[in-house]
Amino acid sequence: MAAYIYSCQVNYCCLKKPLIPKFKDLKASVSSTFKPFLSNLDHLDVPKVIKEISFKLLDNFVDFTFEFVDQPLLPSQSNFAPVEEIGEAVRVTTIQGEIPNDFPEGVYIRNGANPLFGGLKSTKSIFGKSSHIWIEGEGMLHALYFTKEKETGNKWNILYKNKYVETDTFNMEKDRKKPSIIPNMEGDALAVFMASLLNLLRFGVFHKYLSNTSVFKHSKKYYSIAENHMPQEINIQTLETLGNWTINGDWNRSFTAHPKKVSGTGELVIMGTYPLKPYFELGVISADGKQMIHKVDLKLNRCILCHEIGVTKRYNVILNFPLTMDLNRLTIGEELIKYNEDGYARIGIMPRYGDANSIKWFEVEPCYVFHLINCFEDNDEVVVRACRARRWIIPRPNLTIDESELSLDALNEKSEVMKNLTTNDHRFIMEFPMINEHFIGLKNKFGYLQLIDSEAFSNYFG
Repeated sequence: MAAYIYSCQVNYCCLKKPLIPKFKDLKASVSSTFKPFLSNLDHLDVPKVIKEISFKLLDNFVDFTFEFVDQPLLPSQSNFAPVEEIGEAVRVTTIQGEIPNDFPEGVYIRNGANPLFGGLKSTKSIFGKSSHIWIEGEGMLHALYFTKEKETGNKWNILYKNKYVETDTFNMEKDRKKPSIIPNMEGDALAVFMASLLNLLRFGVFHKYLSNTSVFKHSKKYYSIAENHMPQEINIQTLETLGNWTINGDWNRSFTAHPKKVSGTGELVIMGTYPLKPYFELGVISADGKQMIHKVDLKLNRCILCHEIGVTKRYNVILNFPLTMDLNRLTIGEELIKYNEDGYARIGIMPRYGDANSIKWFEVEPCYVFHLINCFEDNDEVVVRACRARRWIIPRPNLTIDESELSLDALNEKSEVMKNLTTNDHRFIMEFPMINEHFIGLKNKFGYLQLIDSEAFSNYFG
């Protein structure tokens, strides 16, 4: 299951502290930083002390120069507000409708963004503004457990439980009891650059590890994932986070949110992108999940923001579209993430255990694809079915929207009655596709997608 809608609080705080610290406050802060070390000079571990002093100085610098504020949440978005962990599982006592008798017992689990500390954050500083984008926010698992009480005539017993995915950075901020890792995906170039640098110096990471996009199963184990970090193994019954899955140390970078299991072999095909070389690596994990059978650098010349990878029975399908992340752009005042409407777009087909030289590229019209519906072989062709957007459609944080346009009532009033979709009818947007997982990589007949009226969507987002 996958979920992409995040939630945050309504209030948008104004600055409560000066952006530039007063000298007397900074002097007092520096004094308090050094005092415990100066009083015990005879017993100091000098390298450790230097490291701790440096960290405290950086911490004080961030506290004085960065103001964390909640990103605004419009009234029409109030149902996306974050929720709290409830602790122990609770019984569901009210059910609308009826659960079929032959419904399978088991667990339905949803993963989605649920920002810590009240809402998704932006910052204001002497360097400018920086912010998260709407798909960010700490991962929270929501599970419904379906069992039958056979002694009471097959009556359904349903329990609900939710819990944060406790990534390394989640635990770091939770221990500090405040927002600490500076958002750096959008904003003024200097602010984004300084946020990335300060995150790296203070915590050894560029950004948060979110694990908020999907849950997948491999070799009887369950994992939570978002593509900016490696997966976290999850106890499906308690929702406890058991740790990072590194495939016995063979994988230590980002990992696609939608890995693909190969029909017949049970192998898992993954990929990871990064803004430093190697930009794109592909891996094949054994069916038992114990080893990396194949790992290769595809030697791309740019860091693409790629959300998906495809498989057929014999091939891997690579999406190389002109949405990129480039750290060099920050040095000239441009955006970290940018869609180049004049850039090239292509789809690569490579043998399962191939290398960069084995890829056959097919040029396509510039576009962007978040999600694949399915890929399969049809005689001597590889068919790729996907949700294609003419440009990157994630709304920007500086987008100006008339709030009156954002209510569902207003949206429906502006929409015409929906018609059946045909090959010649492009009035609708389709996204978040699902198919029967047993047909991944094989020729299939049915796909299930969300459908949105494109004209109404355009009005909605300006």
